[in-house]
Amino acid sequence: MNSERILDEFPAPSFRGNQQDALSDIREAFESSNDVVLVRAPTGSGKSLLARSIAGCARRVEDADPSDATGSYYTTPQVSQLDDVASDDLLDDLKIIRGKRNYSCILPGEHDTPVDRAPCAREKGYDCSVKHRCPYFSDRAIASNREIAAMTLAYFMRTAGSEVFRKRDVVVIDEAHGLAEWAEMYATIDLNPRTVPMWDDLKIPEMTGLDRAVQYADSLSGTCSRRKDDLIAQQELTAPEAARRDRLQELISELDWFVDDYRNPDSATEWVVDQPEGKGGPITIKPMNPERYLAHTVWERGNKFALLSATILNKDAFCRQVGLDPADVALVDVGHTFPVENRPLYDVTQGKMTYEHREETLPKIARTIVKIMQAHPDEKGIVHAHSYHIQEKLTRKLREFGVGDRVRAHERDSRDADLEAWKASDDPDVFVSVKMEEALDLKGDLARWQVLCKAPFLNTSDSRVAHRLENGQWAWYYRAALRTVIQACGRVIRAPDDYGATYLTDSSLLQLFDRARTDMPDWFAEQVDRMSHPDLPEFDPGGTGGSDGGSGGGDGGKRSRNNRGGNHGSSDNRSEKSNSKSKSGYSRKRKSPMADVWDTE
Repeated sequence: MNSERILDEFPAPSFRGNQQDALSDIREAFESSNDVVLVRAPTGSGKSLLARSIAGCARRVEDADPSDATGSYYTTPQVSQLDDVASDDLLDDLKIIRGKRNYSCILPGEHDTPVDRAPCAREKGYDCSVKHRCPYFSDRAIASNREIAAMTLAYFMRTAGSEVFRKRDVVVIDEAHGLAEWAEMYATIDLNPRTVPMWDDLKIPEMTGLDRAVQYADSLSGTCSRRKDDLIAQQELTAPEAARRDRLQELISELDWFVDDYRNPDSATEWVVDQPEGKGGPITIKPMNPERYLAHTVWERGNKFALLSATILNKDAFCRQVGLDPADVALVDVGHTFPVENRPLYDVTQGKMTYEHREETLPKIARTIVKIMQAHPDEKGIVHAHSYHIQEKLTRKLREFGVGDRVRAHERDSRDADLEAWKASDDPDVFVSVKMEEALDLKGDLARWQVLCKAPFLNTSDSRVAHRLENGQWAWYYRAALRTVIQACGRVIRAPDDYGATYLTDSSLLQLFDRARTDMPDWFAEQVDRMSHPDLPEFDPGGTGGSDGGSGGGDGGKRSRNNRGGNHGSSDNRSEKSNSKSKSGYSRKRKSPMADVWDTE
């Protein structure tokens, strides 16, 4: 890696904000013999441009010996982030490769067939006459030879050990804060009727412990191998048979990895097994701290690594989770360039949203959202409902209040389409979302306000979460929730001249801020210290700006824009409240909050 090139590799015509200083600090970190550099860069830092600069420092073929690793990988767990890279003209030298199922076969009569179900995947010895023009194999060939290959983290991990995508000099991981969780998810083994092709033919024993799970996994792997071999022996497969063959191979790999890792005395991975329905029921085998898995799929894939995110909150804890020695890792902090007054937090808490308090609190939150809609009659907003259960109850209550004409929601199987339809609309509609706290760009008038309905604590019924809490890892628990909150707060303000208000309705969020205070980045702590109670209008569904009542314009809308967060009284009053809150802080009585996936390609 030649880090001296880092400024020259910057792809934009000029630097903005803290980009030049950040790149200089990153260069210094690599020059100080660090193989891994964490870059904590808040929203608006231009992380993709920083990533491109780092990737461009990789050793080039003309400067390398034949055995040297050259070039770089850019990877991110978010499909939407990869889409943003693909559409950015400044990043057009990153060659993107996606999984086979994202490409369609170009053979006559197969145009609606994904490449992983094309004749080449179904027929033994098939000689494709157009393979050189196949969109997947063409992209793969170009990406394997381009200096910077870009792909999702899922594809990157799946290609570990590939002869095509070998070790490179530099690996850049964007949105890397959840790397440990993503690794745990990818290494989790789900055994149920949907994931095991011959489930109905199996006798599922009761999982009385991990030793029993290992024995069964070993046996099941052998059964899967025999079924797979039977399919491979056939001259031609149907598309469903090809899918069954591929799933069996995936399952064999998963089971063999688990058995080998469990029996490896040098592996630090802990495994937990769940079988909620008991004997005969589905089984989930989950890893915790999958250091060996990450070593194979990530750390052995490069010489130098840059991990970028706004929410790597605690360097030492993050390193321990992903199998790195904190002493060998540098952290570069990039300052926030968005004025704090443009990203206000408002305390409109109505009580706890834990399961036992939800029925009482949720109607109060719905009333508060109506009042927020009144304060923003001509501005779009998003409500982060946290779960589909909350989403359904909340949208129903808002309709009962008579503001349903201004409320949209998404279905489980049409998330992206429903989101894009709402973004494309000019109406000041409210979008009630689930799990959209990350990788969502609502710049400008796409959304001027948002509501966090529930503190995003991890589900304590998850065996991994329960196991860690039994071992006293409460700091990890609070950090995970704080990370999601900080990510969510960045959805509605995307540039230094943008502005967007965030309303907090669950009182557990205030408790979270108190408990996780030491892990807050300074720029977010500043937001918390300035948090105030807004002067919302009296409850009047007819004044929300929807077609059922009240106009969407007028002075109310102008005041909302001028106040950058709704019609909450004069800016002097808000400033006074903010200063008062900053002095007093948010110390709360300590109680243990108990409360509730991952989307891949």
